[in-house]
Amino acid sequence: MDIDMSLVLVCLVAISGAIWFFDRLFLLNVRAKAADKYSESCDPKVSTVERETELEKILKEPVLTEYAKSFFPVLMFVLVLRSFLFEPFMVPTGSMIPTIKIGDFIVVNKFAYGLRLPVIGTKIFDVSDPQRGEIMVFIPPHENKYYVKRVVGLPGDTIRYENKVLTINGEPVNKEYYSDVEIQYGENSLSGTLHEENLGAVSHFAQYIDLVPANRGRNSWIVPPGHYFMMGDNRDNSMDSRVWGVVSEDKIVGRAFAVWMHKDPGLNLPKFSNNRILE
Repeated sequence: MDIDMSLVLVCLVAISGAIWFFDRLFLLNVRAKAADKYSESCDPKVSTVERETELEKILKEPVLTEYAKSFFPVLMFVLVLRSFLFEPFMVPTGSMIPTIKIGDFIVVNKFAYGLRLPVIGTKIFDVSDPQRGEIMVFIPPHENKYYVKRVVGLPGDTIRYENKVLTINGEPVNKEYYSDVEIQYGENSLSGTLHEENLGAVSHFAQYIDLVPANRGRNSWIVPPGHYFMMGDNRDNSMDSRVWGVVSEDKIVGRAFAVWMHKDPGLNLPKFSNNRILE
């Protein structure tokens, strides 16, 4: 399972905030009383400089409190930013090629589909519903980790995928041949084709491998209420709703809208030359 950074941030914010609050509520008064007691009992012969130095030591916050006081506002800001507005993700697989490549870092709008509480994911209020053709980050029904795919089926839709033809509610999705391509399939490079496809208001590219069978057993699905049918743009090399089923609305993370960085595997420096808005 992926590390839940929202949970980590919530814990860090809670711990640093609790330390700071405890110090302000209890330890600050203890230090103030100790300083008053020292001032009252201090030998008059002690110089002013020595007296002030000792008072500073008595009133000085513990190191742990200093760190908590410094980190709390920063951690809170990051938590709010990641939980409610924007969050970066690194894409480790090629299921969304050619749109998103392995090693791309994408930015996800967490606010696009409604405001949700961090960690538990409970929606506070709606903003909009996912639209056909949008790229969405979510948690699939079979595994507790983040996935990124394209929204193909909306609640109530009938989806059919047979012989590499995608049909939604009885209407074949329009796609036009664009070019021949070489597609990585495991350790092999196979010939394939690149097509321009129209899903709703979104025009995007999808690729197909010539020699890979189009069907995986089941080829027709009805999307139940509150669920979405997701597919990768790398149609013949994507584990998606065709395999593990539809995605529940409460498992939505946000809408991916941009690539802001790319890093090839190994000791390679990040690249910013292919930053782009996702479609």
